[in-house]
Amino acid sequence: MSTSLPWNRQQSSPMPSHRYRDVYQRVSVPLTERAWPANRITQAPLWVPVDLRDGNQALAEPMDPQRKRRFFELLVTMGYKEIEVGYPSASQADFDFVRLIGSEGLAPEDVSIVVFTPARRDLIERTVDSIRGLTNPVVIHMYTATAPTWRDVVLGASRERVAEMITGGGRDILELAGDMANVRFQFSPEVFMLTEPDFVLDLCDRMTTLWDAVPQRPVTLNLPATVEIATPNVYADQIEYMHRNLARRESVILSVHPHNDRGTGVACAELAVLAGAQRVEGCVFGNGERTGNVDLATLALNLHAQGVDPMIDFSDIDEVRRTVEYCTGIAVHERHPYAGDLVYTAFSGTHQDAIKKGFAEHRDRAARLDVDERDIAWEVPYLPIDPADVGRTYDAVIRVNSQSGKGGIAYLLQQEYGVEMTREQQIEFARHVQRYTDRTGTEVSAEKLFELFNEVYSTVEEAVRA
Repeated sequence: MSTSLPWNRQQSSPMPSHRYRDVYQRVSVPLTERAWPANRITQAPLWVPVDLRDGNQALAEPMDPQRKRRFFELLVTMGYKEIEVGYPSASQADFDFVRLIGSEGLAPEDVSIVVFTPARRDLIERTVDSIRGLTNPVVIHMYTATAPTWRDVVLGASRERVAEMITGGGRDILELAGDMANVRFQFSPEVFMLTEPDFVLDLCDRMTTLWDAVPQRPVTLNLPATVEIATPNVYADQIEYMHRNLARRESVILSVHPHNDRGTGVACAELAVLAGAQRVEGCVFGNGERTGNVDLATLALNLHAQGVDPMIDFSDIDEVRRTVEYCTGIAVHERHPYAGDLVYTAFSGTHQDAIKKGFAEHRDRAARLDVDERDIAWEVPYLPIDPADVGRTYDAVIRVNSQSGKGGIAYLLQQEYGVEMTREQQIEFARHVQRYTDRTGTEVSAEKLFELFNEVYSTVEEAVRA
């Protein structure tokens, strides 16, 4: 849809947008009716963190064994049941880490270990060697790029030749690991979102046939948005097309692996689940190549905010964040959804006033019902979830600067020092605070507010009499 209204007329930019093609011209999805817009997410998908493989490959300084082990132990503690742990044929460090998981018994028996390999026999052999002796469930994840540009530029191979490479790799895996009762198989047509739908469907059906997918030993088909190139609805259409047309669908775990090149990786994952995906690969806070993999913390807590159990424990999100920052060397942005330092903080006066009133009403409602505040519906303006759910306190929810109003000032004085002010007193004292913040241009702590309060009124008793 385009508009050409008088108020929408703008000059052309100097950017060469003509060099790029609309995705609809590159991949036509044969889907004329779609069910996903009317669907709802009512349960969490299987989350699969790839921080230790995909995320680790995207670090300027990959994790050393100590950090990798600490990250793995965090993922287990949080409740992840399937974890991609490395690319054993790519480095000795990854090979050794897979071996360490077995020798040290790092994974509970209900946690599946995923190892990653290209469709090449020597690398598959190395990968299978890394998992020998593991008693945990294991998933061997094989991938090959399938899209036209990758076939032509990277592989120099036709569709037929790429199909032969993939089925050949699948046969090698079956030969080398098919008799291992604890091993399942996964196939990723890399660059799925730019691959012709008929071709990728044929490849996936070949693999489920070759690997004899059955409900008791399902095959994971992982359909990645390797490079995000379209609006999320296009990816949803692609996933629904596969969901509807895959052979042996009841024996397939349909998985997605969105990236965030357009900044809509979370939306792509959510719409993909609406379209039939049962499993989502990503990184805890979205680390990954370029703009990153999809953010699992945001996805999980989006479900939590809609009343759906995410099945992963983020009740101490600051500890999760500290550990991830230590392991990766990448700081979580202070405006990062749910986890950032400032996401439960209000500086704006109107926001502060609404939050203050919301907290008061929440407490009063719990008192009227004679129940704990944690047992009633959360309906506080500007706060989609209760900060306490993720281990945050209320201390930093309201902070005062030059943009703040009387409500926030009154809230901090009441919370920190027990000072109760009438509306008239709030208005009067807010003028003093505004003059101070205009002069200094800085944030005002609760301690400084109390100091100003005492300067203005000399004593709390005098303020109460005012």
